[in-house]
Amino acid sequence: MDAPHVPVLLNPLLAAVAPVRGVWVDGTFGAGGYARGLLAAGAELVIGIDRDPAVFAMASPWAGDYGARLRLVQGTFSELDALAGGPVDGVVLDLGVSSMQLDQPERGFSFLRDGPLDMRMGQAGPSAADLLNSAEESRIADVLHYYGEERAARRIARAIVAARPLATTAQLAEVVQSCLPRPKPGQSHLATRSFQAIRIWVNDEFGQLLAGLEAAERALKPGGHLAVVSFHSLEDRVVKRFMQARANAAGGGSRHAPETLLEPPAFTLPFRRAIGADADELAANPRARSAFLRVARRTDAPAGRADPARLGLPRLPGGV
Repeated sequence: MDAPHVPVLLNPLLAAVAPVRGVWVDGTFGAGGYARGLLAAGAELVIGIDRDPAVFAMASPWAGDYGARLRLVQGTFSELDALAGGPVDGVVLDLGVSSMQLDQPERGFSFLRDGPLDMRMGQAGPSAADLLNSAEESRIADVLHYYGEERAARRIARAIVAARPLATTAQLAEVVQSCLPRPKPGQSHLATRSFQAIRIWVNDEFGQLLAGLEAAERALKPGGHLAVVSFHSLEDRVVKRFMQARANAAGGGSRHAPETLLEPPAFTLPFRRAIGADADELAANPRARSAFLRVARRTDAPAGRADPARLGLPRLPGGV
């Protein structure tokens, strides 16, 4: 594959959902690595969905090689069932920002490369600068705390408000770093949690995630697979609890009370734990060290809704 970025956990994913047949949705098309892997493994059609129109221009040199086997659609994976246009055999989601986006300073995702403070995965809605330069200090602190698990959230929020207006990623990174002690050797960059939290806020990533998991449940045929790769512990927790809840794996009563009546499970879980990268992949791609793959298999039960209260879904006080 000559895609600009190697998809994480591709081989374990293909092994977990084998044999790959029929129609698949790659709900986070990005550089196209998962889509190409699925097509090479035997998928008859892959529908590649992405909210970022730039990815389709980048795919134009090679996408035509697959002819009618690859269909590209701009949109969000929260509406993947409607965009797919019918039942599918599998859904793949790679959550969070792609390394391709991180490598483009003009997108404003990275604290390592100075650029405009944007962070939008698509081209619509307010940018990170718009939100940070207008929101109340308490709102910014809540974003940093709930979406980034940043212990110094209130201190950083206060510094952001004092430094407004902010226009670039370097300005924001400098403000964050000024609020925190110097990192220890091997510790993540001081701005990591704050940038992560603000990106999630800008793109409503947790709202999109829940809607996308439910859309996948609606779209999948009986026996179809849902495969989700996540890098953020909060995202992985939501995916894990969604799959457990929809498989009724975490339900039921206690030994002291009658078992709770549950709706028929919408999924089965072929693996008890998340799948991580092996030593070879870690050596070739250090980004894989924080990646988790979870897989669920669709039953023939009717699609339903997940209870956000059971998923540990981070929610800001007062709403998104």
